[in-house]
Amino acid sequence: MATTLGHPDRSPIPVATVTGTDARTWPFYLLFFLSGFPALLYQIVWQRALFTLFGVDIESVTIIVSVFMLGLGLGSLAGGRLSARPGIRLLAAFGAIELSVGAFGAASLWIFHRAAAFTAGASLMATGGIALALLLVPTLLMGSTLPLLSEYFVRRTGNVGESLGILYAVNTFGSGAACFAAAHWLMRLLGESGSVRLAVCFNATVGATALILQKGSAPARNRDTEPEVTGHRETIPMWIGMVLAGATGFIALAYEIVWYRVYSFATGAKAPIFAQLLAFYLFGIAYGSLKVRDACVKGLDRDLRRTLAACSQVVLLGAIASFLLGPLLARWMSHFAIVPMLPVFVGAALLGSAFPLLSHAAIDPAKQAGKGVGLLYLSNIAGSTLGSFLVGFVVLDIWSTRATSVLLLVLGFAVSAALAMLSGWKMRKPLFALGCAGCVVLALASGPLFSGLYERLLFKDSYQPGMAFSDLVENRSGIVAVSTSSAQYGYPVSTVYGGGAYDGCFNTDILHDSNGLFRAYAFAGMHPAPKHVLMIGLASGSWAQVIANDPSVEDFTIVEINDGYLPLIARYADVRSLPGNPRVHIVIDDGRRWLVAHPDRSFDFIVMNTSFHWRANNTNLLSTDFLRLARAHMNPGGILYYNTTWSERVLATGASEFPFALRVSNFLAVSDSPFTLDKARWKSILEQYRIDGRIVFDPANPVAQAKLGQLLSLPGQLDAPKGELESRDSLLKRLKGARLITDDNMGTEWE
Repeated sequence: MATTLGHPDRSPIPVATVTGTDARTWPFYLLFFLSGFPALLYQIVWQRALFTLFGVDIESVTIIVSVFMLGLGLGSLAGGRLSARPGIRLLAAFGAIELSVGAFGAASLWIFHRAAAFTAGASLMATGGIALALLLVPTLLMGSTLPLLSEYFVRRTGNVGESLGILYAVNTFGSGAACFAAAHWLMRLLGESGSVRLAVCFNATVGATALILQKGSAPARNRDTEPEVTGHRETIPMWIGMVLAGATGFIALAYEIVWYRVYSFATGAKAPIFAQLLAFYLFGIAYGSLKVRDACVKGLDRDLRRTLAACSQVVLLGAIASFLLGPLLARWMSHFAIVPMLPVFVGAALLGSAFPLLSHAAIDPAKQAGKGVGLLYLSNIAGSTLGSFLVGFVVLDIWSTRATSVLLLVLGFAVSAALAMLSGWKMRKPLFALGCAGCVVLALASGPLFSGLYERLLFKDSYQPGMAFSDLVENRSGIVAVSTSSAQYGYPVSTVYGGGAYDGCFNTDILHDSNGLFRAYAFAGMHPAPKHVLMIGLASGSWAQVIANDPSVEDFTIVEINDGYLPLIARYADVRSLPGNPRVHIVIDDGRRWLVAHPDRSFDFIVMNTSFHWRANNTNLLSTDFLRLARAHMNPGGILYYNTTWSERVLATGASEFPFALRVSNFLAVSDSPFTLDKARWKSILEQYRIDGRIVFDPANPVAQAKLGQLLSLPGQLDAPKGELESRDSLLKRLKGARLITDDNMGTEWE
């Protein structure tokens, strides 16, 4: 189709344009869709692999995500500059980049593990440098593709909003499809290495196809020797567009951090929830971009003020919808068998529409559109990175979810107001005033809206009607809640929920054994002299209190990833004395990373009362890779004793990796040396046990003596699959054929 576009200081020139999806354009859209698929698949796998190597505490997570985003932003800048070079063959450049990403992807996991072998135990700053070195090249390449293809299409359509809207949409749909597939099938069926191989195949296909299409396309126009492809139109200054693109990116990614906190708590921190959330977030952005594309084709093409007004509206509505997500989800949880993701889609669709609209308002198609897209995309990603860093790392460590949501609502309103003023109030002041009033009402009503939010969001397996948290700690590492009730046991029990899932009780009284304390006391009967002990995972501190008071223990190191448990421990009498115990040393760190960073430390006993095997990143403490790491820190005759949460795969992995094993209820003790639950030694130590000066098994208390006798009867029940104790031979026979857990297959996290 041909059209004629005016130019302020030139006569009209004919321009060939392509609008809509026809036989000439759909192959490119399909290509960019397929390009988005491996990009997000890499992100999910690479982040997971790097978390395993460098830790999953908030510091490592923030560094790795920020480096990933930084690479994409710098790539967009590089791609914009590349697209502006005279005579550049855009499709050929795109194809070469895809092939290069695939080449890196094929070797990526090998590179990561080799790097980790040389950088084990690096400082936080060094970790950032290592992550930057590992991720900069591939992410830079990925980020450069959008400006290249945007330039390619703008040269043919003369419409920035239309071109960027459709490209951004199809690429984001591809990325969302990758997240959805990873959450439901790929990570479970293929593991890390298999998912990477699939992504490499996508890169190779896209790259080769792009090179073939370049051969069949017309030569690229040389901007220095040929006339402009379209007439100039009014735009806002690029610097204003960059500031607004950064601001909208900040709000969108900051809200995503808040959303993830809410959804993670609601699901008990299941591994697939991040990929599912990201999928619907990306689907929403893609849908919003498609609607922008349609609007730019039908009416916004040359009306700058209408474009800015539309952007103001979507930012305001997006901020309101995003603010309401948590309260709405909390009220819907009891009515849905699965966690609803519709609010994420709506909020992302509105906020995601802002970027292509701003690009349409700030970029003149006659002036190197690819370069302009690169600058705006860099600003958007820089704002997104800053949003995730400041909110996830700083704001949520100080403020609650409610206060953070109010802050983001106010920021959204401020950006919307700025856009409305730039539009000359084209959206009409009364309409904007109504939106302003809505924001004020929501901010003032935030107390009732967010009241009892996390009680209603609590993972359904733990939730009880009428539950109320007596304590709630929110920090950048997550949410720790305590509920005190007498309903289940007939006596008051303070139950801890970390990240939405059961995480023990504040209780050291074995006569009222609400938290399986007999497993902790079994520690005393397995090793003749456990002088040096390591515990990974503090939680309520109840288990740590029991072990710290074992008469044989001389030095007790506890590594806990979330310091939010410490203020809670200070409030409960059963464990209040633990931090002040001179034998106890509490370290806030990722347990696996701490072991890697301290190769010289070895222990007689390592205890891990870890959480459910299906929770995100728990494989890091259950895989064969971790068991070999723990073995290197065990003294001769040392024992590793950890919670399997009744997973057959966890039990089979431990029993297969070590020559000696004993199941104690749902715990597994493993060692390279023979050991047993010695009845005589156990009885002698239990009779001496005192916690805070109180005799645990008081000889004058018949109930305590009955409990002691019950415990001492356990060693007579070996090889009983349904009993409290089970030998290694019985485990291996019963679990024959069970798939062992590795870092690569990630156990049951994605099932």
